[in-house]
Amino acid sequence: MKIGFIGMGNMGYAMLNGALKVFDSSDIIFAEPNKERAVDVTRQTGVLSVDSNAECANNVKYIILAVKPQFYSKVLKNIENVVRPDHVIISIAPGITIDSLKEKLGADKRIVRVMPNTPALINCGMSGVCYDDKELNFEEIEVIDKLFNSFGRYRKVEEHLMSAVTCASGSSPAYVYMFIEALADSAVKYGMPRDMAYEMVAQTVMGSAKMVLETKEHPGKLKDNVCSPGGTTIAGVAALEEHGFRNAIIKATDECFKKCEGW
Repeated sequence: MKIGFIGMGNMGYAMLNGALKVFDSSDIIFAEPNKERAVDVTRQTGVLSVDSNAECANNVKYIILAVKPQFYSKVLKNIENVVRPDHVIISIAPGITIDSLKEKLGADKRIVRVMPNTPALINCGMSGVCYDDKELNFEEIEVIDKLFNSFGRYRKVEEHLMSAVTCASGSSPAYVYMFIEALADSAVKYGMPRDMAYEMVAQTVMGSAKMVLETKEHPGKLKDNVCSPGGTTIAGVAALEEHGFRNAIIKATDECFKKCEGW
């Protein structure tokens, strides 16, 4: 069993580091066109690189396409002549469907479509994973499970929800970082040192997220628990509502979804 990464950008590197927790480095290879980057990744991880995408695909069972959507056509042309029916092809690009990959690589190819996110870099990723149970055997499903648990959590979803997954977890870390930056700026405005503001806000965001995950309480209930009658928090919540906080998030999601669907 070997896993091959085609592409070693931020997401590929995050997944590789997770994989090394559960798979031996000798079972993993990667292809990366930037030779300086390839040497650096090998130095940091001990995982060997190969010279081409085709060589990577030809020497593994699990092929992870860790490249941006605009590079897919080129990468698929590189590997189309070496992809075999026994391969499991893992695609992480938003908007590229399983059917479209089968059109290019062959109807008999087994595709796993995934949307991970960048917190995988610190083993706190959230991925949506889609595949046809009938196409994979128990051992292959076990490998998929080990891989996507190695750098965070994952949920198996139907393919029609993959664009929604991109909205919920794939793109949304950027919105969270914007919220952290804005909230920290507001504290700096009132005299707090910037490093302290970032620490306080980031820890609060992390703690609040853990409250949702671990208590299983509705986020609205947890919000209500902070809002004392006539208090400071409800005043802030009212201001957020007045200035369209929820609507801004929903509109951002609308635009993200449209982009995923190619509208």
